[in-house]
Amino acid sequence: MCFGHFWSSGAAVAVMAFLEGAVYAAGFICLLFIIRLYYIVKTGSSYKPGAKGPVAVLVVAGSGGHTTEILRLMESLSAGYTPRHYVIADTDRMSEEKICSFESSKQNSDSESQFSICRIPRSREVLQSWSSSVLSTLHALRFSLPLVFRLRPDVVLCNGPGTCVPLCVAALLLGILGMKKVLIVYVESICRVQTLSLTGKILYPISDYFFVQWSSLRDKYPKSIFLGRIV
Repeated sequence: MCFGHFWSSGAAVAVMAFLEGAVYAAGFICLLFIIRLYYIVKTGSSYKPGAKGPVAVLVVAGSGGHTTEILRLMESLSAGYTPRHYVIADTDRMSEEKICSFESSKQNSDSESQFSICRIPRSREVLQSWSSSVLSTLHALRFSLPLVFRLRPDVVLCNGPGTCVPLCVAALLLGILGMKKVLIVYVESICRVQTLSLTGKILYPISDYFFVQWSSLRDKYPKSIFLGRIV
């Protein structure tokens, strides 16, 4: 009995020591993750892609007005932004046609333009509850991670659809892991005059360039860049 009691006590001590070590290790890893995240976010704007060649851009298109605005932005990009990878929600039935039409017109002046269209699950549907949105966003992240890790873009360009949140998180993770720095460029919709959209509020802290189209937003969010109406 005494030996068994001693063995049980020793095993319990060993288990406690292991758990304590695991907690410390997890805390240390979290600290390194936070430090790396801070470094990536703070130094991102100094990164200049395209110095040695084309700039691969991942463009997040939303349904309706989001797609129209993002394609207007794409009109101002030079042929050096190639290949262009468009990502749309799997329930979006209109954006693909608009993108193909835009790229067809672009090829008239750029015969070597390259683009692809990828689909991922939508993070949040219209009128979807917040609680279920968390689960659907995590579901979308599961598809975003392998997509972004495979494409490894230089820039992620987005303007508000919820689909861009998991994609930007995946792009940020590429930099945190030291695999590749990806610039996150966010352009707030022109219809946002006094407050940011929910997506804008989420991405404001982690974006490298955050553009707003009204000076009232620039005054409220000092990190933002105001260039007037750009779409």
